[in-house]
Amino acid sequence: MANRLEALRVFCTAADAANFREAAVRLSVSPQVVTRAVRELEEELGEPLFHRSTRGVQLTDFGRQLAERARVAVGGVDELFHQIDRRTLSQHAGTVRVTAPHVYARLIPRALAPLLAAHPGLVLDLRLSEQHADVVDEQIDIGVRVGPMRDARFVARAVGKMPLHVVAAPGLIERVGTPQGLDALSALPLTALIDRSSGRPWPWPFSKRRVVTVSSPAFVTDNIDAECAAVLAGVGFGQLIGPLAEPWLRSGALVSVLEADAPEPFPIHVYRPQRAPVPARVRLVYDELIRVLR
Repeated sequence: MANRLEALRVFCTAADAANFREAAVRLSVSPQVVTRAVRELEEELGEPLFHRSTRGVQLTDFGRQLAERARVAVGGVDELFHQIDRRTLSQHAGTVRVTAPHVYARLIPRALAPLLAAHPGLVLDLRLSEQHADVVDEQIDIGVRVGPMRDARFVARAVGKMPLHVVAAPGLIERVGTPQGLDALSALPLTALIDRSSGRPWPWPFSKRRVVTVSSPAFVTDNIDAECAAVLAGVGFGQLIGPLAEPWLRSGALVSVLEADAPEPFPIHVYRPQRAPVPARVRLVYDELIRVLR
């Protein structure tokens, strides 16, 4: 029997029974299963465990010593599983590690706060990065990704789209004018967001697969909030994601330009790298993130 623990469990039952048939009845298996398990243990250990006769079986001295130790080992494993509090599991206790872009730094904690309050013991571990996380090395349970999903192993749900806007403060537009095309951008002060993986500024995508490289920025940062602040202060034109730009566009603090050249919005996905088994706490947070981000 390949499973040594199960073989010891069968042996302990046989040691407490009058014969292998009675042990089989207790285990709800056939007598042949008991006989085979005992025989394989004897072959592996190189010692007989029972004296067999027509009247029944009796433990050998070696078998008696093994039975005493096996009961402790098997009992310890059984106790380990009995100690797991199923009520705690049903309450989704444990840590769920989520990776998401920095733009969700405030939204995700705020959106999941009622869920965390309703499930004591549930812990949210939020890791923020624009880079795609290594889900194995970083032990990621759930991810939020802006852009296409290229890994077919992930379970992913589309929850929306992320637009991009080229924006500037009204004062800057009054001073330098409104760009009438992509070629005009090179003569204007621009902000640049650094791609941390390459150390270079992210290029600005536009419709028809056109791209503008920010070669001489007026402001450089690796933080989207800092870039937004610089644009609001009139330092330069910036290409900002919708959740950052749109509140300021509605208030009039920023003005959108080159709207006819805007790229297709990027898809937003909530994904989990593990298909099964999925802990109840992970499924709970996954489903809630899909709901609140739609």
